[in-house]
Amino acid sequence: QVQLVESGGGLVQPGGSLRLSCTTSGSTDSFYRMGWFRQAPGKQRELVAVHTSGGSTNYADSVKGRFTVSRDNAKNTVFLQMSSLVPEDTAVYYCLGVLFVAGDEYDYWGQGTQVTVSS
Repeated sequence: QVQLVESGGGLVQPGGSLRLSCTTSGSTDSFYRMGWFRQAPGKQRELVAVHTSGGSTNYADSVKGRFTVSRDNAKNTVFLQMSSLVPEDTAVYYCLGVLFVAGDEYDYWGQGTQVTVSS
């Protein structure tokens, strides 16, 4: 059974930094892509950052230049380094891993970790 588990969330002051980790339990092939989404109160879930196969990355405009996504492919682990945090970054952050098997896409989601940016 493959599961993704986020960690590293918590309370941080504006301007501070936080590093999220997402680890994979269970045996699986390397994910085609891994990344992060978030859902703030009263808003839809949105893309934060994704690390795709081959090493390319995509970032939401709101976090570009402040957040960095990285991967440890051997361990199916993805990280999100967050800097210069602002209250608008407050959200539940979800980890995503994507597999393709026999032409079908399989999405694996973590349960989320709360990030609160407040003084």
